[in-house]
Amino acid sequence: MTKWLHNIWEEVARPLILRPRRVQFAALCTRNTNEGVQVLLITSRDTGRWIIPKGWPIDGLNGAQTARQEAWEEAGVRARTVQEKPVGQFAYEKVLKDGSAQPVLTTVFRIEVQDLAEDFPEKDQRTREWVSPTTAAKRVHEPELRDLLRQL
Repeated sequence: MTKWLHNIWEEVARPLILRPRRVQFAALCTRNTNEGVQVLLITSRDTGRWIIPKGWPIDGLNGAQTARQEAWEEAGVRARTVQEKPVGQFAYEKVLKDGSAQPVLTTVFRIEVQDLAEDFPEKDQRTREWVSPTTAAKRVHEPELRDLLRQL
């Protein structure tokens, strides 16, 4: 019985619990208005849920630069400033095309938006909307991302 439990732990449970997380970088895009700070949310391509721009590491770019590139491609963001120091992280399960789920740890960089382009690479695949941090926190699904938004 002990050997059986050991095998279950080593071959099933432990790999599920300790599977390595993949890494992504995200852009927390903000602007200042007379009503206060606003956050730019976009819809995901697959499910249409509200998210912030994010993506896999890009060769030759650091995390902040990757976040800036993702903000451009996914939301048409022209950045005024990009903070080089991350504002936080959040974890989520990325559902892959084969239906499997991959744990992802996403590092978030704040970007102050200068303006939004009308034409950008994923224009026809996403919706974008400026909202208050409180509204943004209510719309996103990831608890750690909600906490980051509430801190604004």
